[in-house]
Amino acid sequence: MSLIRLAIPKGSLQGSTIDLFKDAGWSIRTSSRSYFPSIDDPDIDCALVRAQEISRYVESGLFDIALTGKDWILENNSDVVEVADLIYSKATYRPAKWVLAVDERSDIKSLKDLEGKKIATELVNFTRNYFRERNITVDVEFSWGATEAKVVDGLADAIVEVTETGSTIKAHNLKIIEEMLVTNTKLIANKSSWANSQKREKINQISMMLKSALQATGMAGLKMNAPKDKLEAIIKMLPAITSPTVSPLHDANWYSLEIIIHESQSRTLIPELLKAGARGIIEYPLKKVLDG
Repeated sequence: MSLIRLAIPKGSLQGSTIDLFKDAGWSIRTSSRSYFPSIDDPDIDCALVRAQEISRYVESGLFDIALTGKDWILENNSDVVEVADLIYSKATYRPAKWVLAVDERSDIKSLKDLEGKKIATELVNFTRNYFRERNITVDVEFSWGATEAKVVDGLADAIVEVTETGSTIKAHNLKIIEEMLVTNTKLIANKSSWANSQKREKINQISMMLKSALQATGMAGLKMNAPKDKLEAIIKMLPAITSPTVSPLHDANWYSLEIIIHESQSRTLIPELLKAGARGIIEYPLKKVLDG
């Protein structure tokens, strides 16, 4: 089949993206001296690219598929196929959002109060469109970094910045007055690549396995043995995704049970199962969960 060219976001998402591919079954190795990681799949070729630029390169055909944020697709107004949502922030499990923030002592309390004011952000085009759609005239300038400090230093009246918890915003004595965009990582594809049946099959395979790895995040398998006379009572205690697997053992008075649970449930569930008569309980991590 034709080689699939994959762009991996360089920077803050690089490590988590490579970890996600590892959980999905692909080993990607990077080098500090190269922008072209190796991958253990002869049908895929990799490159590291800034997330801010990825959607433009996919649209132009330089890459067949990539992982990038919804925010940068909108910022670049890129015409690409959005194959799958890949929400993965294992640090916080919270979606990232772009917010409008001002000095906590500022009199600015709403978007309209920013009429004629200066806003610093990396998300320039989206911000301009956002205010234009609301008929508010603002001066939006690109920020090369340390955006939160722009308001503190008096270089801007407000900022538009990405955050998960809001802690960095608060640490700079800023207050959020508008949540402008909730974003997440997406698997995107070039339209011509998506129209190619061979490439589309491979892209769908990648999408399925990445989603299965994400589905397994925070999940665990639980196996145990249950006596026949307590089987139904134990089954009623199990918070499974589907009905538990029940298998008879060589001893007709015992059954084997297997379920999938959230890891956080095990700390209270396992002691209760032992009290109910379950024995030989084993908890094991999951790499992938596929459900249709």
